[in-house]
Amino acid sequence: MVSDSEAGAVGPGVREAARPMSPPASEGPPSSGGRDRGGRGGGGRDRGGRGGGQRRGGRGFRRRSCYFCETREPIDYKNAQLLRRFIADSGRIDARRKTSTCARHQRELSRAIKGARYLALLPFVVRRRLHT
Repeated sequence: MVSDSEAGAVGPGVREAARPMSPPASEGPPSSGGRDRGGRGGGGRDRGGRGGGQRRGGRGFRRRSCYFCETREPIDYKNAQLLRRFIADSGRIDARRKTSTCARHQRELSRAIKGARYLALLPFVVRRRLHT
């Protein structure tokens, strides 16, 4: 009678070797195109963010403070000259990232701009001629 090992039975060590091995996670192509798609922005040195961690010899990114919090100037729909600063050339309301206003003042600002548009103090859309 022949034992299992002599008859060519597959043992536990042989089974694992016969199974096709998948490449390690670091060798294969990244599924997200090499970019970090995490929820929050920024990142380290080599990820192209604003440097959220410790960097040698440089200063980290520091957000500008809100214009209205600093100057205590009231947001009024009748002050069209002030409101024009927060409107793009196309007539759109600029984003908080661009204007560096806080969330509270951005809400008040958008309400004032919409009120000024309704009273024709500010334009809804700026039309330009493409060809003169």
